[in-house]
Amino acid sequence: MSTTFDDREKAFETKFKQDQELQFKVNNRRNKLLGLWAADLLGKSGDAAEAYAKEVVMADFDKPGDDDVLQKVLKDLEAGGKPTDAGHLRRQMNKLLDEAKAQVMNEAK
Repeated sequence: MSTTFDDREKAFETKFKQDQELQFKVNNRRNKLLGLWAADLLGKSGDAAEAYAKEVVMADFDKPGDDDVLQKVLKDLEAGGKPTDAGHLRRQMNKLLDEAKAQVMNEAK
């Protein structure tokens, strides 16, 4: 027999799972946008830019948190003759996070 408490607990678990999935999608989209932004700085376009953006997304699976993505892009920009500092890159990541969130939310409608 299901109780009100059981029903509430299940609802919270479902919402938590949905929130986690949404955050995962938003972070992946932000990383793709960051990859496309960096690809543009590196003079990549078309398929090369998309491939690079995919590399950036995949870099996020190395370790928890954003440092793996940050380090990859910093290293690649420096190697490409477009060095930047971590603070500037983090600000760009935050800006793109808002854009990614808006895109994912619009797709969910």
